[in-house]
Amino acid sequence: MEYPVSIIIQWLSDFLLPFIRISSMLMVMAGIGAKNVSSRIKISLAVLITFVALPTIPPSEFTNLMSLEMVLVAMQQLLIGVAIGFASMLLLNTFVLAGQILAMQTGLGFASVIDPSNGQSVPAVGQFYLILATLLFWIYGGHLMMIQMIVNSFIMIPIDGTWWNIDNYRTIANWGGWLFTTALVLSLAPLTAMLIISMSFGVMTRAAPQLNIFSIGFPFTLVTGLVIIWATLGNFTAQFEFQWNQMIKLMCGLVGCS
Repeated sequence: MEYPVSIIIQWLSDFLLPFIRISSMLMVMAGIGAKNVSSRIKISLAVLITFVALPTIPPSEFTNLMSLEMVLVAMQQLLIGVAIGFASMLLLNTFVLAGQILAMQTGLGFASVIDPSNGQSVPAVGQFYLILATLLFWIYGGHLMMIQMIVNSFIMIPIDGTWWNIDNYRTIANWGGWLFTTALVLSLAPLTAMLIISMSFGVMTRAAPQLNIFSIGFPFTLVTGLVIIWATLGNFTAQFEFQWNQMIKLMCGLVGCS
């Protein structure tokens, strides 16, 4: 059986371009995109997801694979996949930043560990918040929702050679700015408690100057910081659920779903 060249090129276009978009999302998304996950696993998942999703993906309208325009179209698919996966990273980094703020204000910033997702040394509190947020991401079915979003994106943003709306980049940048605002809101109650404790030590220093406030205050601040983090963990799930809904709205805005 012989296949015309046009059919072969159409098949390659239908597979390669969706594969670029899906694999780029897997490379940066929360959980799977971590550095400690092997690249072979990511590529295998991308190939598997592409083969499974091919029957639901509309045929590619761009078939000029042997041209310079192919490079531009591949870059577009890469940007779309990275943008969708980056939304999940913003979700997790919100809690990492909140943990780092708490660690620095409570004196727990001295305890640092290596973050497996980016290979950087971060405070242990931030890593603890990252682990909790990652577990909630898997519990909420974040990986399945990400796959659903990337497959739906081929319907709303077909592969036809046209460029992505530039307003989507501005949307991602604006939502990234909310990362710092939300992290501050998460750490506001513990920071207020630590401020009250610091003011109390200031009053003690004025009332009894002979006390060595540094030898007394530092261990007391550490213990109090741990107690405050434990007391505010009950609000973690509610904050994650709020950020989860915001992330879904962001990705729906990027891919144009309802």
